[in-house]
Amino acid sequence: MNLKVKAKMVNFVPLMSNQKLKIIDIGHSNNSMEKALSLLETTVSQSSFEGRIRAIKIITGHGSGKLRDAVREWCKEQEGRFQAVIHGEDYTMFNKDAADMRADCDLRSDVDFGRGNRAVTYIWLW
Repeated sequence: MNLKVKAKMVNFVPLMSNQKLKIIDIGHSNNSMEKALSLLETTVSQSSFEGRIRAIKIITGHGSGKLRDAVREWCKEQEGRFQAVIHGEDYTMFNKDAADMRADCDLRSDVDFGRGNRAVTYIWLW
């Protein structure tokens, strides 16, 4: 049996029904680094302005790590803008910010908790 599947890339991935978490996948969208960071900035600005979203999960993918590094550098440049930036590999019960964000945003069903997933970064908004 042969199956043909067409994949469509999206920037917003509603994987969870949680209304306090927005998930964006900039690692699988085939955008340039500049465009991916622009999408991130737009998402953060809109989410902060609207006030409904408390956290953003950024999927950068496993690839070479260049996008992950660029996202994390961008987050460093935004110092003070976020309550916390949590790298996927630090998203565990042993990280106070991760545990606090998870409780604040009701992220009990997040599949990446405790998995050490370097392909994601979390931004916890004020």
